[in-house]
Amino acid sequence: MAIAENIKNALAGSSMIRKMFEEGIQLKKQHGENNVFDFSLGNPDIEPPPAFHKVFVSLAEKDEKSSHGYMPNAGYLFVREALAKKVCKEQNVNIDGSHIVMSVGAAGGLTTVFKAICNPGDEVIVSRPYFMEYRAYTANHGAKLVEVDAQEDFNLNISAIGAALNEKTAAVLINSPNNPTGKVYSAQTLASLSSLLTEHGKKTGRFPYLISDEPYREIAYNIDVPPFLSCYKESIVVSSYSKSLSLPGERIGFIAVNPDASEKDDLLNGLIYATRILGFVNAPALMQRIVASLTDERVDVSIYLRRRDAFMKVLNNAGIEYSTPQGAFYLFCKVPKSKNGKEADDKAFVEHLKKHLILGVPGSGFGKSGWLRFAYCVDEKIINASQNAFKSAAESW
Repeated sequence: MAIAENIKNALAGSSMIRKMFEEGIQLKKQHGENNVFDFSLGNPDIEPPPAFHKVFVSLAEKDEKSSHGYMPNAGYLFVREALAKKVCKEQNVNIDGSHIVMSVGAAGGLTTVFKAICNPGDEVIVSRPYFMEYRAYTANHGAKLVEVDAQEDFNLNISAIGAALNEKTAAVLINSPNNPTGKVYSAQTLASLSSLLTEHGKKTGRFPYLISDEPYREIAYNIDVPPFLSCYKESIVVSSYSKSLSLPGERIGFIAVNPDASEKDDLLNGLIYATRILGFVNAPALMQRIVASLTDERVDVSIYLRRRDAFMKVLNNAGIEYSTPQGAFYLFCKVPKSKNGKEADDKAFVEHLKKHLILGVPGSGFGKSGWLRFAYCVDEKIINASQNAFKSAAESW
């Protein structure tokens, strides 16, 4: 029997990121690890902070009774209380552990949120470019992702979001610092978005949720990422420790709900129920206990800042334009016009770069053709060593 049609269709346009990553593995086998410049996958290579290993070993040695058993679907209460204190500081709201639901990474958290709030046919608005998996997360629950172009500087286009709002809008989803652009949305931008959604709710009787996907909150460069929950009553934050503690494989994150949200109890109960029936049951027990002890820890962000600056020099030398990231660890670059003057084709340029053993991801995968994304969570030596390859690729394009 054939697989489901929706899965078959999804596979046909499956993640370009993973595709490029897998091609990189093959290229490294052919040409050697140090001769391939793989900037395809946002897989943090910086080791977790030393405190992580200390806590990990300590908990493993104790191995207390029932420490590997079930707990409430929302997670251990003491863990949620610890994260609530962290969220209070970051988000400028007064919440306790009852407003936190532990999740299987940010991806699991978003999937849980959409399961809880979306009816079939509902819409979720997102600013383009955006993380490509959002399409699948919404489609999983019968909702439709509505793409709205950002401004030229990749800031949110508030008027365009307003034009996309209607009675079917269940949520507006933002991501700051943004993947793939590294853009950080200002407090003024968030206030404008909040006012827009408030007015829409008053007119229609349905106040869309404002959801912030924040795995990169703590990776920002000399800029404050403004509080989010305090800007709009019907707001939800989804975050993870994949980037801030370099734990992507451990799949640990959380959902935080605004304490002033209307029907807050129903929302929280819906999130907890969705966590269970989606098959997560609960977030990983050991990782919950670890992150509760590490709320003040993070990786050394200055390493990513040095890499960003080194990569920008490489691109400047090759004459490739880019948007300067304020956070995260990606450079979103404009595909150069070819010598015949034709408009940039991001997929063709990515194929051209592969001939020079450079791997990036076409911007069309993020909803923005004519651009491409490079992830600089790689050793700085690789970035510097790629300079001649980039220059040669740009000159021969």
